[in-house]
Amino acid sequence: MNTWRKEILISFPEIDRSAIAALIEGRHGDPFSLLGPHRASAGLSIRTFHPGAERAEILSMGGDEVLAQMERLEAGFFAALLEGQDPGLAYRIRFYAGDQSWTVDDPYRFPPILGELDLHLFSEGNHRRLYEKMGAHPTTIDGVQGTTFAVWAPNAQRVSVVGSFNEWDGRRHVMRKRVESGVWEIFLPGIGPGEYYKYEILSHEGRLLPLKSDPFAFSQEVPPSTASRVTGLPDRQWHDEHWMQTRRARNDRAQPISIYEVHLGSWRRGDGNAYLDYDELADQLIPYVKDMGFTHIELLPVSEHPFSGSWGYQPIGLYAPTSRFGSPEAFGRFVERCHAEGIGLIIDWVPAHFPTDEHGLARFDGTALYEHADPRQGFHRDWNTLIYNFGRREVRNFLEANALYWMDEFHIDGLRVDAVASMLYLDYSREPGDWVPNVHGGRENLEAISFLRDTNTNVFGGFEGATTFAEESTAWPGVSRPVETGGLGFGYKWNMGWMHDTLAYIHNDPVHRRYHHHQMTFGLLYAFSENFVLPISHDEVVHGKGSLLGKMPGDEWQRFANLRAYFGFMWTHPGKKLIFMGCEFAQEREWNHDQSLDWHLLGGEGHAGMQRLVRDLNHLYRDLPALHQRDCEPAGFQWIDASDADQSVFSYLRRGERGEDVVAVICNFTPVVRHGYRVGLPFQGRWEECLNTDAGVYGGSNVGNDGEVRAEDVGWHGQPASAALTLPPLGVIVLRYQP
Repeated sequence: MNTWRKEILISFPEIDRSAIAALIEGRHGDPFSLLGPHRASAGLSIRTFHPGAERAEILSMGGDEVLAQMERLEAGFFAALLEGQDPGLAYRIRFYAGDQSWTVDDPYRFPPILGELDLHLFSEGNHRRLYEKMGAHPTTIDGVQGTTFAVWAPNAQRVSVVGSFNEWDGRRHVMRKRVESGVWEIFLPGIGPGEYYKYEILSHEGRLLPLKSDPFAFSQEVPPSTASRVTGLPDRQWHDEHWMQTRRARNDRAQPISIYEVHLGSWRRGDGNAYLDYDELADQLIPYVKDMGFTHIELLPVSEHPFSGSWGYQPIGLYAPTSRFGSPEAFGRFVERCHAEGIGLIIDWVPAHFPTDEHGLARFDGTALYEHADPRQGFHRDWNTLIYNFGRREVRNFLEANALYWMDEFHIDGLRVDAVASMLYLDYSREPGDWVPNVHGGRENLEAISFLRDTNTNVFGGFEGATTFAEESTAWPGVSRPVETGGLGFGYKWNMGWMHDTLAYIHNDPVHRRYHHHQMTFGLLYAFSENFVLPISHDEVVHGKGSLLGKMPGDEWQRFANLRAYFGFMWTHPGKKLIFMGCEFAQEREWNHDQSLDWHLLGGEGHAGMQRLVRDLNHLYRDLPALHQRDCEPAGFQWIDASDADQSVFSYLRRGERGEDVVAVICNFTPVVRHGYRVGLPFQGRWEECLNTDAGVYGGSNVGNDGEVRAEDVGWHGQPASAALTLPPLGVIVLRYQP
């Protein structure tokens, strides 16, 4: 051994040379034990590592005073001994390479970031504001500006933050592992908003994994690029106090709720088929929705997702509003613009599964961390996705905190939870023997049930007036009933059965509808077992199903008339309303997520008339208490006659809370005009024909009752009075009692 090497060993006997080798080779998983300031017998030992640096020196924090020249122990590894200095010394390091020099704050001189309580709550699965600690947060520590990073990877041997700031070299910024929780953390001075980063992870067996995006990133690169972006939590001064104070009433089940479901990337496109950004969408979409009379917008998932063809239903960045349309700040402006115009905003939320993309959550630390290891529990064959392990406390906390994050940071008014049925049943879409029973031998996913109940409890308990919607397609009881009574705790449930039955009915040629009469009446047998939303969603206009107009039988006039009548039935049926964009003006072709809706169709009478009808239905639904106050109560509905299958006529009453708030609805689902059709009514006197789907202004034949009818003292259909009506062909009329 040469004389120089002997002197180095004598000067720094406390440094483990094998640890230096592990660091240089990218195998060292405990960098704070090696780098930064350490007590030494003669004072303070400071060590640093910077590949490519030829020389280094320690500077005072307040200026350029050189406190010590550092000795080069190995390539890029330097050490210095400062006599009489305390480990709390604030210092900087200046590196030299050739004729270049640069000065940095040493990330390894800063203390741990997360407190013991934070780690304890996370390990318990109870950290409600986990997003304030995990991920990347620009901050200032001891007067030094930088960014804190924290990520959960309990089974990793090493985790590093990498980016252009360190030439994507995972040896440079290895994080500190908090062993008690499996969280890795570090404060990187000089790193600020706008920097792109990922995590480089070495698995427990020493295998270098594909670079991972940050599960808690608040912003991502524009796909197909996949790096996370330092953003921090939204720093927004909200001005929607009035909306937030009145939101509870607006989302209440006694209020009119009519939802316009939107895919932001294809509602309307700009020049060259380019996306509209969040601000442009606010300028165009929100006024349109308001004019049309919808009360809420529901957005297909806005969480960052790598594949646009998934429409957002295979998200990876659950905490990042997609950058396709702009920044998180711009998304916040979009939400506030909705509220300023009296529009609630619901987002689709996907906690059921996630994609297998290698930069995402799949085998995040080299093990099945977020997902189940057993494919019978952890792999979804229908979608080729991975299923969250709801039995793992940290995974539940990741998801539950995400639900609260959207409410807290973006003032979202409701979450529509996707694919709830797939979460509830362990055998969902599985053959016998291809699923693992619960501890009781049953098919119910007990961990997922507990997760859903806790999430709903936290949403309703933490955010006044916010609500949740379940897309749940089975007969699971109590989906929208309170947790304390054994329910799942959702505010509302999508009525998938009603949708399938009624679409099947309307698809039939009118001559055959008499044989399918029950498909329109069956839904009333269970209409009040849940707080239902009647959904005509995007799923009904994709994958070869054609458009809603395309499902209607007959010639062109009959297709439009059928759809108008169907909407008339839907808007007067108990339950809140939802339709997918384009359905309101009878989009002809099937939805294509890669291009705009066919707005030019509004130049045609039929399409423009359909749009006017939906606008009028929305306003009628909002204006008449009988049509919305008791949407979820049996007292709000009464059949007049549900049995006229031969003529395919349905008649019923809708009632508000006041006795005189009564509406009669008569639906004729044949192209035959019915003259003198007598209908029982609860009151004698004047009944205003306040809507007729066959009106000429909607593109109909203008057959009706001249705006009003008179109910006579003639009992009929079990009612004390009745009126002889003219029923328009393939039409629905709405009569309002005028006391």
